[in-house]
Amino acid sequence: MQLRNKQDFWSGVMFIALGLGFSWQATSYQMGTAARMGPGYFPFWLGLVLALLGAIVLLGSLSKKATETKVDGFDWRIVFLVIGSVVLYAVILRPLGVYLSVFILVVLSSLASHEFSWKVAVANGIFLVVFSYLAFIKGLGLIFPLWPTFLGAN
Repeated sequence: MQLRNKQDFWSGVMFIALGLGFSWQATSYQMGTAARMGPGYFPFWLGLVLALLGAIVLLGSLSKKATETKVDGFDWRIVFLVIGSVVLYAVILRPLGVYLSVFILVVLSSLASHEFSWKVAVANGIFLVVFSYLAFIKGLGLIFPLWPTFLGAN
């Protein structure tokens, strides 16, 4: 067996490590049963599924004949845009509310794409604002500030 695809190999290793790490950490929580799940049940099984996916990707990167693959250079701009938009979201959620914070998060993180389009970013932002409202506020009943605090309406 030879390594056919370095990217798939290292992605598989990363998925396996993360999946097993999350599953192992989830065992410190109460598991419960399938009918009455505890806080550790879902992360445990999700971690195992991630590790299984990693194993499939890793095994797919091995073959009898090797081909040369090249891993592109690391693009720090993309990392800073994605992580920075998530950090900014955490900072502005309380003062700006869910609606504006989610919209800003989506548009800023969309800038990291090589195929960025304002039209698509705005449409995704609007869709995710509506989805967040329906899923988390209406569906789950979570309490978040919806509008900026300086407007006085939530």
